Amino acid sequence: MKISVFGLGYVGTVSAACLARDGHEVIGVDVNQEKVNSITAGRATVGEPGLAELVGEVCRSGQLRAVVDCAVAVQQSDVSLICVGTPSNGNGSLKLTYVENVCREIGEAIANKDSYHVVVVRSTVIPNTVHSRVIPVLEQASGKRAGRDFGVCMNPEFLREGSAIADYDQPSLIVIGELDSRSGDCIEAMYEKVDALSIRTSLQTSEMVKYANNAFHALKIVFANEIGNICKVHNVDGQEVMEIFCQDKRLNISDAYLKPGFAFGGSCLPKDLRALMYDAKINDVECPVLGEVLNSNQRQIQAGIEMIEKTGCKNIGVLGLSFKAQTDDVRESPVVPIIETLLGRGFSVSVFDENVVPDQLIGSNRAFLDRELPHIASLMRNTIGEVIEDSEVLVVTNGSSAFHEISSVARNDQIIIDFVGNNKESSQQRNGNYRGICW
Repeated sequence: MKISVFGLGYVGTVSAACLARDGHEVIGVDVNQEKVNSITAGRATVGEPGLAELVGEVCRSGQLRAVVDCAVAVQQSDVSLICVGTPSNGNGSLKLTYVENVCREIGEAIANKDSYHVVVVRSTVIPNTVHSRVIPVLEQASGKRAGRDFGVCMNPEFLREGSAIADYDQPSLIVIGELDSRSGDCIEAMYEKVDALSIRTSLQTSEMVKYANNAFHALKIVFANEIGNICKVHNVDGQEVMEIFCQDKRLNISDAYLKPGFAFGGSCLPKDLRALMYDAKINDVECPVLGEVLNSNQRQIQAGIEMIEKTGCKNIGVLGLSFKAQTDDVRESPVVPIIETLLGRGFSVSVFDENVVPDQLIGSNRAFLDRELPHIASLMRNTIGEVIEDSEVLVVTNGSSAFHEISSVARNDQIIIDFVGNNKESSQQRNGNYRGICW
């Protein structure tokens, strides 16, 4: 393929060199004449292991060259990758000047081009930036229509400094956000020689995946450091603790607990977090991230309450009382404060959970329910059908298999509020009467 790469910084140079090595004809573009001169001379513009040799090789073979003229690059390529910087403004927002300037130049070049051209954003941008900022500039400058006259994709990069070439060659996955399938097909073909899982999704989702990755990477570093700081005051080797922690690939280093939805509860997580935070406090160890976990969890409960209140309905059916499916454990279940709040604000509430029978609960489990919801027995129903009959709004709070098909059995006029996500697929026919807490 014939590809132009806009921005010969870190991402742009690595991408251009690797694409050229894979057999594509690549034109690097930059407003900085010095960078263009470097590529023309076969020199890398940034320091990265193996990059100097690779740039020299593909420049000598003629697979990679560089120009300043945007119009020439667009006319002589079928795909344009935008790899310019998106630095922070003083308030933390992104400075999109470079992206918009490049889009304007590409759009003006597309205006004078008859063949189909695909514009691919590799720069890191906040969700909806491509739709709200990139596409309008391209369409205005070109006088053409995105998705019809030219293609648009979002293709976030996951290159680490120090191992960028290896990361390009062996990525965990390739994410292609596409405006339309024709655009996505083109970018998937561009990566034909890269052996990796290719995921095609929406522009907005692909934009957000990059931020989810980097936020999680930052969170992992801070989490490990805060655990290590607590370990230190107890003369425990924090690195050994985390090495053991990472051996668990089923729960710790896995996709477990990483599905957006409702708050956590139960007899372990809240209790153990409170104990750990108390221990850190008496030992004068500051753990601002760990210290906010319970507060963040409480805010998710509040978000659920607000979703219910915004319906304007007063008859609420709650499907699930325990803190998770297939258990009768209601201790610190996040559903309990929701029911308690709704009752206190004058709502009528009915509840069904096939695993929770108040009269059969014993010990601390029974004590918690008696303390927090002393009249729970009057709220419980024997079947889902009774809850459906009594309610205007159905709230699915856990992943019980009994609740997976609520969308198909609920009345058309009933609103379904889903805290789990098991009804997403079957909710398409509900004409707006389905609402997910994180989707």
